[in-house]
Amino acid sequence: MPSEFALIRKHFTRPARHTDLAVGDDAALIRPSAGMQLAISTDMLVAGTHFFADTDPEDLGWKALAVNVSDLAAMGAQPRWVVLAASLPAPDEAWIAAFARGFFACSEAFGIDVIGGDTTRGPLNLCPTIFGEVPVGSAVTRAGARPGDDLWVSGAPGRAALGLAQLRGEATLAGADRADCLAALQRPQPRVALGLALRGLASAMLDVSDGLLGDLGHILEQSAVGAVISEEALPLAPLQAACGDAALAFRACTAGGDDYELLFTAPAAHRAEVGALAGQLGVPLHRIGAITPPDQGLRLRGHDGQLRPLAARGYDHFGR
Repeated sequence: MPSEFALIRKHFTRPARHTDLAVGDDAALIRPSAGMQLAISTDMLVAGTHFFADTDPEDLGWKALAVNVSDLAAMGAQPRWVVLAASLPAPDEAWIAAFARGFFACSEAFGIDVIGGDTTRGPLNLCPTIFGEVPVGSAVTRAGARPGDDLWVSGAPGRAALGLAQLRGEATLAGADRADCLAALQRPQPRVALGLALRGLASAMLDVSDGLLGDLGHILEQSAVGAVISEEALPLAPLQAACGDAALAFRACTAGGDDYELLFTAPAAHRAEVGALAGQLGVPLHRIGAITPPDQGLRLRGHDGQLRPLAARGYDHFGR
């Protein structure tokens, strides 16, 4: 059986592009570009909580990095470096090799150097820490939304939730819809190009990992604002066509999570510029509502035109 260090050398060592010293020493050495701030994030994936134990390891390798890349996209940052801490129940080299293929496929797709990490024996737990660059003062945070701003979301939130429902036996998807929703769950595509393009346009932004409404609640809280969402503007039709259930489609879109789409606000004066990005980047963008004063809370304008209060609840690891 290869040693821990032999496995690292074989499966997790690649040439670095923008790193002074990468895998193999006590610490990596990186040199941020002039005029840049470092953006740093960690998202942990735990077997039984974030993925099924029998998840394809190559898909898992991609996703473990992609969900971290998405955090930098949400800040308008360019991903550059990642370290990976992993707890593995056994040194299964075939599993490790497949995981590494997925992890490095994602790193190559987004120009990220894998520069170090740690491995140990224990319950399956994967914890990348990602580093990126953003020009000083240009990061898009959750705290900049203002009343009158438009509320936008990219892509088709809810596909991953339908994919999960399929795996759990709670929905029956067919053909292309099944493949599309499972791919959204297992191989999310971080919106890095969109995040970069929104610097200077978006007033607040985050990625949708715990459900659209729950994540919107973070923007509302940190920006001290309210919001109204238009039910007619939500991209529900493809979800309903896929699952044949209007209620499930609405829940998947608004509370499903694991989407890694970008939810952002932007002044109405930037509406045309933001809308043009959809064609430029090939990413669907939906203007789903508007930011309101804080005393109005979060509300849904239904198909009948009536306003109803909404709860900004998303996935909570310690929730009941």
